[in-house]
Amino acid sequence: MLRNTPNNESIIVEYGFADSTGDDVDQIKNNWQGLAEAVVRALASYIGVPYIPPKDSDSNFYTVKKGDTLYSIARTYGISVDKLKSANNLSSNNLTIGQTLIIPDNEEDDIIDGETIYIVKSGDTLYKIAGLYGMTVNELKALNNLTSNSLSIGQRLRVVPSEATGANTYVVKSGDSLYSIAKKFGITVDALKGANNKTSNLLTIGEVLIIPTNNGSSSNRIHIVKPGDTLYSIARLYNTTVDEIKRLNNLGSNILSIGMSLYV
Repeated sequence: MLRNTPNNESIIVEYGFADSTGDDVDQIKNNWQGLAEAVVRALASYIGVPYIPPKDSDSNFYTVKKGDTLYSIARTYGISVDKLKSANNLSSNNLTIGQTLIIPDNEEDDIIDGETIYIVKSGDTLYKIAGLYGMTVNELKALNNLTSNSLSIGQRLRVVPSEATGANTYVVKSGDSLYSIAKKFGITVDALKGANNKTSNLLTIGEVLIIPTNNGSSSNRIHIVKPGDTLYSIARLYNTTVDEIKRLNNLGSNILSIGMSLYV
């Protein structure tokens, strides 16, 4: 048949042998969908056309774009380069534009800057993720400044504020600088950098900084608002009053947002 089909390239795919004494038949029977899709993916790569994964696929796929590197892709999806290479049987760091990569699931949460970070996987919804961590959808959205319910695979979500957010920590907000934070707490920039092992003045929003004590000159502490917190519950926790917390933080109402830093 191959000899009599000129001007066409023929490709033979060998899955196994019908008379095999091994487990070829069982492997094909139990994994035929994955094997078939692997052939489609391989052929698409071989002839140089884009591979479009099936919509009901359990695996996550990524199509390499100009400028991509294994490091940048791994970082986007919250996995290691080695894990990415292993999932795709890559022996080098070379990529080609249009290449399709399998993105392995990251089954574990990451702890970044003292907070638990969840990596969005295929099939995830805000409702599902919120349920995993005992939160409401609104709390999850507020914690991540989300204005819609849309999620993208690989997206990083803050799900549990740091438990170590007591007296001596501060969460960096937009517009903060080491100077402004140091001034707020009555300490020097060098003291702040030293307490956090920082060698530069760069900050990232959401970063948690340790605030060193200033020889007891300031009695104020920082509380990071967590799901379920109210001004009343925080006041009771620190043996103070709601009015005092509002005064210290220049609050005009009792409304709080998750992740907010409060003087107490």
